[in-house]
Amino acid sequence: MKNILILGATSAIAEKFAHRYTQQGNKFLLVARNAERLNNIADDLRVRGAVEVVTEAVDLSVINAHKTFIQNVSKKLGSIDIVLIAYGSLGDQTACEANVDETLQELNTNCLSVISLLTLLANVMQEQKSGSIAVISSVAGDRGRQSNYVYGTAKGALSIFMQGLRNRLSRHGVQVLTIKPGFVDTPMTKEFKKGLLWASPESIAAGIEKAINKNKDTVYLPFFWRYIMLIIRLIPEKIFKRMSL
Repeated sequence: MKNILILGATSAIAEKFAHRYTQQGNKFLLVARNAERLNNIADDLRVRGAVEVVTEAVDLSVINAHKTFIQNVSKKLGSIDIVLIAYGSLGDQTACEANVDETLQELNTNCLSVISLLTLLANVMQEQKSGSIAVISSVAGDRGRQSNYVYGTAKGALSIFMQGLRNRLSRHGVQVLTIKPGFVDTPMTKEFKKGLLWASPESIAAGIEKAINKNKDTVYLPFFWRYIMLIIRLIPEKIFKRMSL
């Protein structure tokens, strides 16, 4: 049996990820802001075969509450085998350009609050000398683009932080997995026109499970985004700054 902590459990990817572990006799602690939605997901997981599902409605963007929150998590779960951090927001780039408060809010939600949680969780898992920490970053963090550079900044900084965390925790038997999805068809992207490069939450969840099982460090999902982003990173800045991306 594994003890699984999912932060941002109401996200489409997180929900599909949880489905993949329900037949294995696992215990879940699901955390998100929407209590009603959490309870509905918990009921569904129990029907699917989860042994125990605990929910906690928390606004994870409130950093000063994190220390007490993680202490409570440890009491409820004991050891932590898998952590998935899957919450975030896809802010309005134009609004961020016009208002620094919008920018700082996006950076807090997508980067600073996650780093806060990772710092506390890392200490717990370093002490237990086991477990997997998986965090959803984004291909947007691989290079700044005019269309979403605030979001990209948050995800890029998060990915760099996780590189260092991985370097620190690998000697303690803890996996740190950076997940870099491309376009995913979720409620957060419902206003976007979909095309061939778009993936389903189910396929992303399957990729995350596979990467955890193979003790991967970084995974691009779907796989072809690794090559797309390699090409984008190789474009000279003199050319790139004139492109509309």
